[in-house]
Amino acid sequence: MILFGTLVNGALIILGSILGLFFTKIPERYKETVMQGIGLVVILIGLQMALVTDQIIIILLSLLSGAIIGEFIRLEEGLNRIGNWIGSKFTTSSESDFSVAQGFITATLIFCIGAMAIIGALDSGIRGDHEVLITKGVIDGFAALVLTTSLGFGVMFSVIPVVVYQGAIALLATQIENWIPEALLNGMIVEVTAVGGLLIVAIGLNLLKITTIRIGNLLPAILTVGFIYYLYQLL
Repeated sequence: MILFGTLVNGALIILGSILGLFFTKIPERYKETVMQGIGLVVILIGLQMALVTDQIIIILLSLLSGAIIGEFIRLEEGLNRIGNWIGSKFTTSSESDFSVAQGFITATLIFCIGAMAIIGALDSGIRGDHEVLITKGVIDGFAALVLTTSLGFGVMFSVIPVVVYQGAIALLATQIENWIPEALLNGMIVEVTAVGGLLIVAIGLNLLKITTIRIGNLLPAILTVGFIYYLYQLL
């Protein structure tokens, strides 16, 4: 079953979020310190991912083009509207709506951006090997538990884009070898991982309240990096 790994990943995110709900009533100062710890770990993860590349110009052009596209279509505003809409279905205050949106967006970016999401989905589609996605699911489950304690139940709704995103890659992967040579695909994964790593660093900085980077408007860089890498190889 091609989507087995993706479905297990989604189920573990839901399980982690449910367990995290039992710890949402802890004192605010504990939540603040826990969130700072999460932010530091997220930055570490992002740096490890970003440093896999030595093609800085590709990363720079990807982020610049992604930022232009994201700002033009106001992607961050759209993501916030989705999060707020989800929040409005389960809460009554605008403040709570914002909290749900923040949890949804933060968790979605952390769970979707990364090498394991891409490589795991490709392995599921090409080789029927779900080990990477199941391992990612265990990690995501623990992350969802911790995030839910500070960001609330909005984290649980990140399972929807995670399943759609990874499932789409897995289904496309059944044909991807016919379209993209393996060497080119491996190179693209490296650059996508590096761009995703920088976005995860940005998430960590926002969690620490050091910056207010509009990460949603940088997301198109995940797509433009593949095109730019392909052009770079042609030249």
